[in-house]
Formats: sequence, C-alpha cells, structure tokens
Amino acid sequence: MEKESKLWGGRFEGGVYESVERFTESVSFEAEELWMHDIRGSLAHANMLATLGLITEWDRDQIIEGLSKIKKMIESGEFVWRKDREDVHMNIEAALTDMIGEPAKKLHTARSRNDQVVTDLRLWCRDAIDRILTRIKQLQVQLVLLALRNDGLIIPGYTHLQRAQPILLQHLLLSYVEQLQRDAGRLIDCKERLNFCPLGACALAGTGLPIDRLMTSQELAFTAPIRNSIDAVSDRDFVLELLSANSITAVHLSRLGEEWVLWASEEFGFVTPSDSVSTGSSIMPQKKNPDPMELVRGKSARVIGDLVSLLVLCKGLPSAYNRDLQEDKEPLFDSVKAIIGMLEVTSVFAANITFNHERIRSSLPAGYLDATTLADYLVKKGMPFRTSHEVVGRTVALCVAKKCQLSDLSLDDLWGINSIFEKDVYDFLGVENAVNKFTSYGSTGSAEVQKQLQFWCSKLEITNS
Repeated sequence: MEKESKLWGGRFEGGVYESVERFTESVSFEAEELWMHDIRGSLAHANMLATLGLITEWDRDQIIEGLSKIKKMIESGEFVWRKDREDVHMNIEAALTDMIGEPAKKLHTARSRNDQVVTDLRLWCRDAIDRILTRIKQLQVQLVLLALRNDGLIIPGYTHLQRAQPILLQHLLLSYVEQLQRDAGRLIDCKERLNFCPLGACALAGTGLPIDRLMTSQELAFTAPIRNSIDAVSDRDFVLELLSANSITAVHLSRLGEEWVLWASEEFGFVTPSDSVSTGSSIMPQKKNPDPMELVRGKSARVIGDLVSLLVLCKGLPSAYNRDLQEDKEPLFDSVKAIIGMLEVTSVFAANITFNHERIRSSLPAGYLDATTLADYLVKKGMPFRTSHEVVGRTVALCVAKKCQLSDLSLDDLWGINSIFEKDVYDFLGVENAVNKFTSYGSTGSAEVQKQLQFWCSKLEITNS
C-alpha cells in the first residue's frame, strides 16, 4: 500500500518514521469500538453545516451517501483499516475523500479531532452503560429467583468469618440485589452527567464560523452542548466516573464470588455448582472447581487496575487536549468488556447452583448462633443490655464446658447463672426460634424478608409462581 500524505501534513516537509507511526496509531484498538459513533457524529455535523450554509445541500447528500457506503463496508468486513491513517476518524475521512472527492474535504469544517474523539467517546460510554445496566438487572433477577427457590432456608450468618447469627439465605441473596441496585444507580447518574455534547468545541477555543452546537447536540440526543469549549476537550472525568462505577460493581461481584467459592469447598459444602458451570483439573481427576466465580474474583483486579491507570494518566495533564488522552480508550474498553463478562457469568452461575439444605441444616448447631437472641430475651425481661451480654457470655461458656447447645441447658443450669430465666426462654433458643424473633425493618425475620422479596419481585417484574 502506497504511502500517502497526512491530512494534517501541509506544514511538514518529510514523512513520519514507521516506528513513530506504529507507536502513535490508535486505529488498531479503537476502530471496532468507535466507528459507528464516529459516523453518527459526522452525519449530525454534516447536517448542521448544510443547515447553516457552510456546505451545500449537495455536499451534505454526497457525504451522507458516502458514509452510508462506508458503514456497509465496515459491517461486511470489506473496509480496510490503515494504520498509517492513525485513527478511526482519519481512516473514515480519508476513505470518504477517496470515494466522493471534494465534498469530503468540507466535513471537517468547524471540527477538530479533539472534539470529534470525545464526542465519539461520550456516545460510546452512553451505549456501554445501557449494556451494563441490562446485565445488572439480569443478575438481580437470577438472585431473586435463587432466593425464591430456597424459601425458608436458614444459614449461618458470619462476621469476621466467624459464626454470628442465624439468617435466611434469601436475606443474604437480597443483600447482593440491593448492592447491584446501587451499582445501577451510579451508572444512571454517570450517564446523566456525561450526556452533554462537546462537538463544535473544535481544538479548544471554539470557532468563528456560524455553527449551531445546539442542533448537533439535539440530533445526537445529548442534553445540551458543553458550556465551556476548553472543558469539552480537556476532561475525561466521565470516563473516570464510569470506571469507578465499574470498579465498585466488580468489588461486589468479587465478594459474591468469594462467598460461593468458599461455600463450594468440602469444608463448607453449602453449594454445589452444576457441571455446566464447573471445570476440572488436568492432573486430579476428582476435582470440580467453581472456576467462573474464581475468575470473577480475579477480574475485579483488572477492572480496578483500569481505573487506576486512567487516574494516573489524567493526574498531571495541562489543560485542553493532550495526546496522552489517546491512552484513555484501552482501559475503558477493557473495563466495560470485563464487567459485562463478570455480570453475565455470575448470572449463569446463579442459575446453575444448588444449595445443599441438609448439609446446611446439619451445620447450624455449631457456633451458638442464638446467643444474641438470648441476650434480647433478657433485655425484654428488663435487664440492661450490657448485663445481658455478660450473662449470655457466661451461659455460652457453660455450654462450651458441657459440650452442648444453649437449648440443651436445663432451667436449673440457667438459674445457676441468673434467676431471671423462665420457661419461656426456650421460645428464644434454636435457630428457627431465633430467626422468627427478628422483627425490625429490613431484618432477617421471615415476615421482613417476605416484604423484601415482594418488593424485588415487583420492581424486577418477576412472577412468583
């Protein structure tokens, strides 16, 4: 392929070294992601230029027809992306010039690659957020369905990875649904803030030509043009915000992954993944590994790394556009691809695991899960909580010495610790009684959890049959 003059090459006498071209090109990693948004932005820009009389209607029609042909060529795989044309914008513009001639040279009127690329990027982020939101809802639905399939199952609740209190499995699963809802809210907020149009800001100072930025903003479904042209091309805070939101989502998914990986171990045995979401070992024939959730846990590091990369990239830049910002795209594309994959595989995993009810029930006696409920019993009898805490601590110590559960203690045993105990104490002992005593808003009590389930079934449009 013959070398051609750069579209910006008028003031240059010599060509660019191939090593420089290889180092500075971005088309290899951005074309697949940005071409559609670039064409969309160019169509809006051409319409505005024609409406304002900066190009003729014939010019505009030629440009639109040419871009339509290029779109079809890209979709069919016929379009040749050239690294010597540097980026997605120059590839499309140069191809358009080859196709229609002089009218294509007018398309860049009152436009710089600086405002062009950030327009493409905002359009891309907007679409990416919609894709992520769809995957978040899909995972929420699977978690609610998993909760519905395990109605009434009591599991040990943990703090510090030590047995704490009995909780309903449904309550725990819904806690992840709540977290995902906040993740979705952050993305919705991010989309609202990024949905402003930089097109027409040009290099940094705007233009003296009579353009209408409001027109292009409306055609591209932005809320409004960005008020300050320097700000329009300078900042990538909208990308940082999206990567931050992705990182928080990744942390939530990683914690869920850690829980399920732990619970799938022989030591817990609470969860059995189906063969369809498990992998084996190349040397140990008995192994059945929950690898998808291990990779969810692992890829969270990648998503967080993408955010850190961009934060470091942006931290020392002077105002307006700098070529460093070309490096914003790979972390962005990687983060979105990773988080979508993590959400998808977690949804599939949630739909293909079984909670081992008998194993879980057999594990419940360990850990004195009903101890706090016993403390509440004493408070209801009029004892100050700090005193009840000390009394129950001594009661647990007695159980440890006798190698029994709290419910195994006789009234005489309890009276030996404090005379406040009565026969009704046994209504508070045992995990089933303990769970039934939870009544506060949002608690793990059966009635409260049913309210939470009903809320999420309604919100997510799930029919509980």
